[in-house]
Amino acid sequence: MAGGASVRLVSYNVRYFGHGLKGLASTAKSKRGIAQALAALDPLPDVVALQEVETKSLRAHALHAKAHPRETQLEAFLRHLDAELAAKGSAVRYRAHYYPAHAYRLGPLTLYTTGLAFLVNGHSVDVLKDNVDAPHDVTARPESRLKVIKQTRIAAHLHVETAAGKKLHLFNTHLSLPSPWAKEFWRETQKMGHGQNQLTEAKRVLDYAQHVSQQEPYLIFGDFNSAPATPVYRLLTEAGRLHGAQEVLRLIDPKVPDSFATAGFLKLRMHLDHVFGSKQVAFVDMQDTHTFGEATGRFHGLSDHVPLVTRFGL
Repeated sequence: MAGGASVRLVSYNVRYFGHGLKGLASTAKSKRGIAQALAALDPLPDVVALQEVETKSLRAHALHAKAHPRETQLEAFLRHLDAELAAKGSAVRYRAHYYPAHAYRLGPLTLYTTGLAFLVNGHSVDVLKDNVDAPHDVTARPESRLKVIKQTRIAAHLHVETAAGKKLHLFNTHLSLPSPWAKEFWRETQKMGHGQNQLTEAKRVLDYAQHVSQQEPYLIFGDFNSAPATPVYRLLTEAGRLHGAQEVLRLIDPKVPDSFATAGFLKLRMHLDHVFGSKQVAFVDMQDTHTFGEATGRFHGLSDHVPLVTRFGL
């Protein structure tokens, strides 16, 4: 952070650090690869926001439970990140904030868990408050028997102060996929960002952010499972009066839903990840942000998403 004048944020869906095995299990190689890519950023980010992070489970620890039985997935990743930063001679270390969302259990066995995380650069940002102990539930649950098995979706909050003495609120989230149980799902050709359940969750995140931040600047970011030019995107940018970083910096045409791929599955390319800021936020650049599948990006092949690396001022 150049004299505290701007903040560099990374928002990244890391697929539980298991992309090498198609999400089946977390691997040390995946953690090391993502740690290397983050440590290579120059300047280093002030805040890293992660989606799809586990605590402890069969999926998270199946391949390395014996080596590090007491580590959570995030602690294991920090160990790799610390090692990469030390290897490049950097004194920066990140503090972790983990926000549990959901756990799938079979009797006493935890099969897998879901959650969000923040990593904070202690050299440039001070944390004033978080909602780690009670992440805000934004889940749109169906009015049916499926209600009890619906995966919980949350908004993770961090209130921080920059080196320049500026205070701001950060909200990390991961919205549900459009519900196939809704009638409109089958009527709509385009799915991602058109689900009524997604609109409900986006509105809950927005309402929560506005309530908590009061008049201070704030950002909402993460994996929205929604493209531009969709009801979810318009809710946040029109009704919510937020500004999309890629739209402001002219990296996308907001009327074209597939103009910048942030995620992929087989040959399918989708724009699902976003960074939105309130009116007090001035986006500066998105250096090191590349489209999914672009081989020149240092994060290529490390997840089924690419990170959005955003610098902004207040």
